[in-house]
Amino acid sequence: MNAQLTKQSFSTAVQLCTMMFMQYMLSAVWWVPLAAYLSHTLKLEVYQVSLVLSAMAIGAMASSFIGAIADRYFAAEKILAVLNLLTGIFLLLAAQQTTFAPLMACVVLAMLCHMPTQSLTSTIAMSHTPSEQFPRIRMFGSVGWVASGIFSVIALHVMHLPAFDDTNLPMYCGAAVCFVAALLNLRLPHTPPTVDRKAGISFMDVTGFSAFSLMRDKNYRTFLILTFLTIIPFNLYHVYGSMILADEQVQNITVTLNLGQLAEMFFLVITTSILVKTGIRNTLIFGMIALVVRYASFFIGAETGLQSFYYVGILVHGLIFGLFFVGGQVYTDKVASRSIKAQAQGLLFFLVWGVGFLIGTLWNGWLIGLFRDGDKCDWPVVFAISTVFSFILLLLFIFLFKPIAMKKD
Repeated sequence: MNAQLTKQSFSTAVQLCTMMFMQYMLSAVWWVPLAAYLSHTLKLEVYQVSLVLSAMAIGAMASSFIGAIADRYFAAEKILAVLNLLTGIFLLLAAQQTTFAPLMACVVLAMLCHMPTQSLTSTIAMSHTPSEQFPRIRMFGSVGWVASGIFSVIALHVMHLPAFDDTNLPMYCGAAVCFVAALLNLRLPHTPPTVDRKAGISFMDVTGFSAFSLMRDKNYRTFLILTFLTIIPFNLYHVYGSMILADEQVQNITVTLNLGQLAEMFFLVITTSILVKTGIRNTLIFGMIALVVRYASFFIGAETGLQSFYYVGILVHGLIFGLFFVGGQVYTDKVASRSIKAQAQGLLFFLVWGVGFLIGTLWNGWLIGLFRDGDKCDWPVVFAISTVFSFILLLLFIFLFKPIAMKKD
């Protein structure tokens, strides 16, 4: 009996790890090089590029609502399969568009279907494994993100294609991975709805605004406001990274950007140890320091023409994401009472990765447009502004954020 249970557990773990691998691969293969394709191939105006890239934030803001509906009416693995299928269809349509309006519509529809899958995959994984094992399963998502670079390698070296990153091929590849993932999703362990379908869906529950009671805590209020502002400079690299590297003549953009995710896998492993040994305040400050280092490195690279400094800025991505944003999720979980833990995470996701990310996309797009002349952009100025912005936020964290020790569950 024990051997049978062990075999079943292993099989489930393999299915869940594969799910994470496929889900983040299909996201990265087309999203990472999208900015370069929009600006360098389709020659869209900078403000149009910003609007298309804001689709991720729009999807993030809508994902809680879609997730709430799924929780009440559908098994999680089935809705995941349907969402992946729809994402693939919209990506196929997006790949065929060459003008702004229809492309924008297709990308927004793709993101409205894709962004909810991030929470769905976590729900499925944590429903079938002990919570302490989840980080190991989530790690395969980072592996899938890094592995997305194989498409560009195959295209350039095996199929002898002249280009990949600044073409519509990544969207076709993303669609293909979506369809394979959808088929695999149907084989996942059954994860039924967790909420009675008769229960109503309120705006407060969907957005997480029920957790606004946490704002009475001065330190959490400071944390949430500063995190909301921090996503703005963070967004410059996360959304416009491929455009930056394309302008700076960096080769193999997708593979190069994936170095940040490769480093992220390592830093996610050590984030827990850093939290325990240094505390939440220092952990978040270390993440903010890494953000300042990123844009200072980019500034030096753009000013001197030394591409090695860009690699420094890319490699610290894992520090920023792991220490600051994942650390922030841990802090939120610790300060929230058991009755509002889910709502608190929903509030954080909605405000930071939804509203804040949208503002960051539009702000950075405006900033790039302000210092762009034709195909050339004064990147040193853009990076200098982002460095100063990040440094001011770092100082505000140091002087204003002074939480008490995290309580134990």
